[in-house]
Amino acid sequence: MSGYNRGVRFGVLGPVAAWDDAGNAVGLRGPRHRAVLARLIVARRRVVPVGVLVDDLWDDPPPDAVGAVRTFVAALRRALEPDRPPRAPARLLVTEGPGYALRTDDVDAWRLERMVAEASASPPGERLAALDEALGLWRGPAYADFADEDWARAERGRLTELRLHAVERRAETLLETGRAAEAVPDLDAHAAAHPWREDAWRLLALALYRTGRQGDALGVLRRARGLLVEQLGIDPGPGLRGLEEDILRQEDRLDPAGAAERVWAEAAAAYDRTVTARARLESTVGLLRDLAVTGGDGLLAARRHRVDAVRAAEELGDPELTARVIGLYDVPAIWTRVDDPGQAAQVVAAAERTLAALPDGRDATRARLLATVALERRGDRGGRGARAAREAAAIARRLDDPALLCFALNAVFMQTFQRSGLAPERDGIGAELVALAARHGLVTYEVLGHLIRLQARAALADFAGADGHAEAADRLAERHERPLVEVFTRWYAALRVAAGGAPPDEAEAAYRDAAALLPGAGMPGMAAGLPALALLSVRVLHGLPAQTDVSGWGPYEPWARPLVLLARGRDADAAAALRRVPEPPPDLMQEAMWCLVVRAAAAVDDRAALERARAALAPAAGELAGAGSGLLTLGPVARYLDGR
Repeated sequence: MSGYNRGVRFGVLGPVAAWDDAGNAVGLRGPRHRAVLARLIVARRRVVPVGVLVDDLWDDPPPDAVGAVRTFVAALRRALEPDRPPRAPARLLVTEGPGYALRTDDVDAWRLERMVAEASASPPGERLAALDEALGLWRGPAYADFADEDWARAERGRLTELRLHAVERRAETLLETGRAAEAVPDLDAHAAAHPWREDAWRLLALALYRTGRQGDALGVLRRARGLLVEQLGIDPGPGLRGLEEDILRQEDRLDPAGAAERVWAEAAAAYDRTVTARARLESTVGLLRDLAVTGGDGLLAARRHRVDAVRAAEELGDPELTARVIGLYDVPAIWTRVDDPGQAAQVVAAAERTLAALPDGRDATRARLLATVALERRGDRGGRGARAAREAAAIARRLDDPALLCFALNAVFMQTFQRSGLAPERDGIGAELVALAARHGLVTYEVLGHLIRLQARAALADFAGADGHAEAADRLAERHERPLVEVFTRWYAALRVAAGGAPPDEAEAAYRDAAALLPGAGMPGMAAGLPALALLSVRVLHGLPAQTDVSGWGPYEPWARPLVLLARGRDADAAAALRRVPEPPPDLMQEAMWCLVVRAAAAVDDRAALERARAALAPAAGELAGAGSGLLTLGPVARYLDGR
């Protein structure tokens, strides 16, 4: 954004209007006042000479036209800047040289242009949201109250074309994301209203075809041909003609998803006819691994069926088969709380039994079992997880197996939370993962490495570095369809808003937007309590009392409760709750939890709790509390160590 004046928003996507920073309509008085404003907006911050304004406002200007224009400008200035002191220069509608200019960058039409341009370079999910937002800016025809004015005609035409383009790109995005049925109603209305737009007819026919309505699709193309010939006297272009031929031939490229389903069904039938039960178990785990990275229901289903597969393998009594079934599920993990502790415990128990029964000389298989134990025992205080991770990594390095080493490094990462202040160590693990995975085409681990480095650089207050890793992760996610990555990068974007000094309401809004991604992500271990904790982090950053609602804290409730009680004026209860607070688990949030203890202990003057928390935080003195999660921050750890 430029340095032009803010506080007043202007609208031309409908009747010309203006609103103040509270959203109230600004009174623009008569039609010629609006015409002056509209003419200056059309000029896009350039100076419009008074003589040009006179010619544009009147076919036959009155003798005092110049004076009238100055009167209109003066009235507009009073409306747009009501608090401007007398004789102070105007900041929005300025006099410059021979005329006037509107110094603003907050016009809905200009916002529309930016949003449509940015949408074209965005992933499909973001593109659809951006186009919906852009189309929502329209309140009616552009410059609706000046439809007959020559000076508005070209701009009206340009903006109308931009809207039609956005409608078609939105439909195209729905088709791209397999939502053809949703695109049909809007495309039907769009094509009927603008029958000369061949792209509208093409997209409508394609959407109908992909919803199984081949006859309707051909009917639409015939209707398009008739209208083009009758109304414009032209034949359909090669795009429409080629589409009709492709539909008649039922070309696979018209519906890639449908073609893929046919191939899948045929391959599955052949597989069922020829493959043994043991081979099916191993293949099933490979499918579950792929299913897990889709997120949402896919991730939850993959976890559930994984346990079933492990149980089935154990029942066959073959330790090597069981080891392969357990170890093949090498899904990268970034969050340090397991989503289902019961499932994790079952997998760990099976892995430990299999390790004990595995014949000698199976080093790679053993390493996969060890890495699994370390990953599923995240938050382990007993040391077994850390030992298993180190041994798995040592075996992988000795075997020079890149994929195995990536799996083992993920396990090592999960065991680097024995104390606070280990962000540099995790940054090194992330850097090795990125380099190794990029060299060997292991995309999911390359993404993991960037996310680990995002967390570590954020903890070290290197936001430029963290930004670079967020962008790299998003690029890989878009190219290779890894939808869960957006959950982490969107939360990181909210962290950036909060850490950048945004007002509390702005930071809270950013976190609420990020929280909207959690319900469908399939990561309950991450989602539980996180939205409430994020809002608390904003309040702590700004020295505000905690929110007083005691629900929704999930696993963070013991550390949040003393601050909630303090905010409700129950100091004695807060002191008692603080005495019951346990040591935070060794995970990405441990520094944040200790900082909450410091905040509460200082408020109730609990010196023992204060010293215990500060001792735990001391190794992280140079870090931002909580930012190592990549999700939120409570500010510099140093602030909690020295009492600031």
